[in-house]
Order: sequence, then structure tokens, then C-alpha cells
Amino acid sequence: MSFDLNRDLALLVLKYFHDQNFKEAALTLGCESGLFFDMKYFEEMVLKGKWDEAENYLLGFTKVKDNDYSIKIYFEMRKQKYFEALDNNDRYKALDILLKDLKIFAHGNEKLIKDLCHLLVVDNIREIKPTYRDAISARMNLIYEIKKIIIQHPLLAGKLKLPDMEIHRLRHLLNQSLNWQKHQRPDQEPDLLRDHDSNSKPSASALTNSGAP
Repeated sequence: MSFDLNRDLALLVLKYFHDQNFKEAALTLGCESGLFFDMKYFEEMVLKGKWDEAENYLLGFTKVKDNDYSIKIYFEMRKQKYFEALDNNDRYKALDILLKDLKIFAHGNEKLIKDLCHLLVVDNIREIKPTYRDAISARMNLIYEIKKIIIQHPLLAGKLKLPDMEIHRLRHLLNQSLNWQKHQRPDQEPDLLRDHDSNSKPSASALTNSGAP
């Protein structure tokens, strides 16, 4: 992989956020940069049934119809959301999910969508889906299957873990910069927030070390 300064800077800051336990900052940067998919967060959203949060997070990395992997993930999450609405006897919500969230998968899956539509007129979805126990166990089964898909997803390759680097790597690099400033301009206080004064006369030792006559 060729050197990419912006990418490396984002990864250094991301690692720093993780080291400092800045969870929200790390989550946002990882998603907005598209460099790190936080499986733990995504799993938590699915298990809690926070479908909007789970989808919005996933959208930072892959859209619904990017490929078969994405289609499968989005479809399975929306289907589970649909089942839960039916199980709660919320037919209006279920119909809304069917029309807005599931209908886009109809092409090539007409029979599957037809079967899902039929559930709207069933009093208990277990009459048709006897393996469906409850929302909690269904979500656990769902995330188990989705995680297997995510691991194989080409658009998430290399994004499921941060690159190996020493702890506090960013802090170490900044300390190196401060030491370099101090070496180049011993008469000035090192400062990461502004450029060093290049008009200041360097010390004799700095000139000697630089090889100046």
C-alpha cells in the first residue's frame, strides 16, 4: 500500500482516541473516515434493536445495494425489524416497514416478499415461522449470521481492526517533534501549536551539528 498521509494521520488520531477511551470521538472518526468498522458497537445496536442507528452506522461503510453482501445484511436486519413489529401486533408499523424498507428487495425475490406480505394477516407469526421464539433470541441469531457476512465483506476488508502500532504512538511522534524543535532552537520553548520562529538565530551547537562551516 502506498503512503497516504491523510489516512495515516486519521489512524493515528483514531488510535489515540481509543487509547484515551474517547468512545464517541473514536466511533465518529472511524465511521466518517471509513477506516475502522467498530463491530462491538454495531453488534450492540443490533442486539438492542436500534435499527436506525445500526443502519446509519453501516451506511458509513457500504450502501444497501453495493453488492450481495450488503444486500443480505440490510435485508436480514429489516426483516427482523418487520418480524418484531408483527410480534408486537403493530400492523401499521409492519406495513410501513414492508413498503419502505423491504420492497426495494422485491426484484428477483418476488415469492419471498409475497410470503412476508402474507404474515400481515396472520394472528401469530409463529404459525408460519415456528422457529421464531422472541426478539432477543432472534437478534442474537441475526448478529451471529451478520458477523459472518461482515468478515467476508470486501468493502470492510482491513477495517475490522486497527493496524498494529505501539500504544500512544501519536504522543510518541509529537514528543519527537518537540525534541527536534528544542534541538534546532534551544533558545525557544517547543510548541506544537505554532511554527517555530525560523528567523531566530540558531545556536552554535545547532550549526555545528548541521555541518555548517
